[in-house]
Amino acid sequence: MGEQRDSARQRLRDTIVDAARAQTVASGWDGVRMGGVAVAAGVSRQTVYNEFGSKAGLAEALARREVDRFVADVRAALREHGADVRAGAYAAIWHTLTEAAGNPLIKAILTSARGGSDALLPYLTTRAELVLTEASGALLEWAGEHLPAADPATLAFAADTVVRLVVSHIVLPRAPIDQTASSLADLALHLFLTAATPTP
Repeated sequence: MGEQRDSARQRLRDTIVDAARAQTVASGWDGVRMGGVAVAAGVSRQTVYNEFGSKAGLAEALARREVDRFVADVRAALREHGADVRAGAYAAIWHTLTEAAGNPLIKAILTSARGGSDALLPYLTTRAELVLTEASGALLEWAGEHLPAADPATLAFAADTVVRLVVSHIVLPRAPIDQTASSLADLALHLFLTAATPTP
């Protein structure tokens, strides 16, 4: 009974987040209203508030779901290449940059930010603890499996650095995706191998 209730609540939350995502893509986060999200989701405005507390709470849920999707894809890309650190890093970075470039929600966030509104951008940048924690965790899990002798602190720094750089290139791309992914993969290889090399 409890599982059914939890499942029903999760479906409700997913429906509301879907509605918020669609409205963000259509008109930017500034154009999203809790009442409008409620109508689109087919629930009451109070239900939206009950589930998420505030518009900021809804933003966090929206950001978390996108991050979870990206991180699941990163894990899959890394797994496909096993112990080949450079190939795994390239695949994961290339996929992330490519998906971000074509993701309508990411486009809406960045377009809004360039127009002077940065309500959701901090979830990718200054308040990106969720992105950093989840994505770094995926890299650490993979690197820990294939570089078991690596220094944990150096490995953690390497993963954090790579994730921060990938995020920066999502927000402000400077070169074609292939070129950026290749350069970042080379850097990731260097950082991870440095972590795995014992210091004299």
